[in-house]
Amino acid sequence: MVLAAGLLLQAAKTDNMNIATGKQAFSTTANLKPGQAHKITAKDLPRPGDTPSGRSGGNGPRPAGAMPQAPAGFQVSVYVDQGLTNPRQIRRAPNGDYFVTDTSAGQIKIFRGITAAGTPQETSVYATGLNQPFGINFYPNGANPQWVYIGNTNSVVRFAYKNGDLKATGAPETIIPELPSGGGHRTRDVVFSKDGKSMFVAVGSASNNSDNQAEFHRANILEYTPDGKFVGIFASGIRNPVGLAINPETGELWTSINERDTYGDNLVPDYVTHVERGGFYGWPWFYIGGNYDPAHQGKHPEWKDKVIVPDVLVQAHSASLGMTFYDGKMFPAEFSGDAFACEHGSWNHAAGSGHEVIRIPLEKGKASGVYQDFLTGFSTNGVAWGRPVGVVTATDGSLLVTDDGARVIWRVSYGK
Repeated sequence: MVLAAGLLLQAAKTDNMNIATGKQAFSTTANLKPGQAHKITAKDLPRPGDTPSGRSGGNGPRPAGAMPQAPAGFQVSVYVDQGLTNPRQIRRAPNGDYFVTDTSAGQIKIFRGITAAGTPQETSVYATGLNQPFGINFYPNGANPQWVYIGNTNSVVRFAYKNGDLKATGAPETIIPELPSGGGHRTRDVVFSKDGKSMFVAVGSASNNSDNQAEFHRANILEYTPDGKFVGIFASGIRNPVGLAINPETGELWTSINERDTYGDNLVPDYVTHVERGGFYGWPWFYIGGNYDPAHQGKHPEWKDKVIVPDVLVQAHSASLGMTFYDGKMFPAEFSGDAFACEHGSWNHAAGSGHEVIRIPLEKGKASGVYQDFLTGFSTNGVAWGRPVGVVTATDGSLLVTDDGARVIWRVSYGK
């Protein structure tokens, strides 16, 4: 009876979802629909080359008046559409300000408050002169942080900070002077463990699937102390762990990742998962469990049975980026604690994939493998114009989503 009750609880959030499984679980940008759910499993994967390895038609400008779509009851509006060059990661400061990395501009921008019209009450450039910044976080945890940490592409720096600062009050202090850089995958996200003792830094691979020396300390989540002392590799074999987040309910580290290209439109799935200390997720030799990458067939057989299968497999080439856990009160109660992740969209799919924000229903912080299309419609007549990157819960319980394709920050609210 206890087991049965547990299974019912696990199914509760997905009971009324239309869940596509098997071959029907795979998707393209054009057929995304708010509310549609998917469950891709390891047994559903095609073999390398079973589907073509396509190239999408690329991206274009946002047509006048084009807006993303959300499920019934939700409204989408523009929070910011001016002054953004390349908006990427977004994080909420304890005082409610929204810090955004404008990566190609080398800047950190702040947006404060939400007016009755759904726009910021105040904006500011917090810092400039950074090197392709992406990750942002505040330390120590809690209501009164003393530092803002920034993940440059090749280092981690921090600025002295007190609640309400709209501009940096001094020069940045370098905490990690050198991170692997160059090649592909420039993003470096930064989060702190729930107890504040560890700082996790995401470093993606330099390549699609190489295992040469250029990949040293790459395709890893690295662990440091908050003052920058290297602790070790927290988890490995994660091709490009772009987004990091701490599950507030379980304290577990989670990541949202890009898997490898060129093996077919539906291979290899991207994924969102909790991350186990010392865990090995396969790259570059294996994928989604003990499936060999064709380029590395027969290598490291001793690791084949040790590859962890991630929690939630996402349509291949969706390019999963930033993620967050919903801790607001505006959305219906069943959204509480759920994960949201941004699917940026990739070149390596014939019909296009990604270009959406997904919802991952969680029960007591655990995923069932199901994800749901939540914010879609970033494509018009086959041309993708929107590319979601970062997502955060606003102080009023709405969601804010950065989009470096449309150069917009979207706001998703619920109710009238």
